[in-house]
Amino acid sequence: MKAIDLFSGFGGSSTGAQLAGVDVVWAGNHWLEAVGVHALNHPNAQHVCQDLHQADWSAVPAHDLLMASPCCQGHSKARGKKSGNPQHDASRSTAWAVVSALEFHRPAQAIVENVPEFLEWSLYPAWSAAMNALGYQLAPHIVDCADLGVPQNRVRMFIICTKSKAPLFLNLPKHDHVAASSFIDMSAGAWSLVNKPGRAVATLDRIASGRKQFGDRFLISYYGSTKNGRSLERPIGTITTRDRWAIIDGDRMRMISVDEVMAAMTFPKNYHRPSTSKLAVHMAGNAVPPRAMAEIITSLRMAI
Repeated sequence: MKAIDLFSGFGGSSTGAQLAGVDVVWAGNHWLEAVGVHALNHPNAQHVCQDLHQADWSAVPAHDLLMASPCCQGHSKARGKKSGNPQHDASRSTAWAVVSALEFHRPAQAIVENVPEFLEWSLYPAWSAAMNALGYQLAPHIVDCADLGVPQNRVRMFIICTKSKAPLFLNLPKHDHVAASSFIDMSAGAWSLVNKPGRAVATLDRIASGRKQFGDRFLISYYGSTKNGRSLERPIGTITTRDRWAIIDGDRMRMISVDEVMAAMTFPKNYHRPSTSKLAVHMAGNAVPPRAMAEIITSLRMAI
């Protein structure tokens, strides 16, 4: 089976496809640095750096599976959104590139990944009607990636698009959850004192709450509305595009490392990364966890 990857970013979907035994032959993204990193990790695929609204689909190799992760910023509630925001409108419109690509190549299957709020998009009925007009039945799956073996609670939507008489809902596995302690190295990283001068009161309050629940060793969210700690014996919370999770160990603490972010996302240890930690966290936080995509593709192949 051959696949292409639209909005390929850091390469989570492509890496997951490889894990599932699928050959990724083409990848496209608008961000030059992301395309460069993707090319290092997937050197056998053709790469295009451009706005995919304007892609020349005739130059894309034949394929059996289209994978696409249109920009989620216009749909996600993570940072809120305002009605009529032009940036959000432009972000949401990237989903129409999926329709254009499918119209030209008509592969047997497609997987569209996004946040669940994608289904609430005001133009989703029109988008799904366009997909139906091309002969694709749509089966949205709302999945916590932790159920697919990813050591992270990350709820995402995967729409399975097939040329079938009815939508194809997959029999997805439900694995035992993998604890954050499986990838956090307590002997590594740059630690500082919890009670160092200048530590934010909100952070100290979160730590105090966490101590009451979990003792001396636990996780906290360094920003956001979460006010409690988080056990290391459950999956970590959602990895985002900036440093979010901190480890508390007695009177010391540190942010989780890039290595730990990569492990939480299930990227291989030898995966090539950008030159800076900040950029690596940003790209990884935007990615599809490879393990999750591998499980989705494997279940799809078993169902067809």
